[in-house]
Amino acid sequence: MTRLAAIARFIWEFVVGDDWRVAAGVITAIAVTAVIATTTLAAWWIIPLAVALLLATTVYQARQPH
Repeated sequence: MTRLAAIARFIWEFVVGDDWRVAAGVITAIAVTAVIATTTLAAWWIIPLAVALLLATTVYQARQPH
């Protein structure tokens, strides 16, 4: 395995980890925050709200019987 492939695999595992939906939610929240920050609206509340919603969602899913 080349070093570049090893680095790419590490980054993928570090960012995505066990649940790709959480990674996608974080990336979406950052993108929405960046877009809102270019306007005159306050954007500080988006990341804390996204974290709370993502945490609640993952805890709910983890408690569901398989």
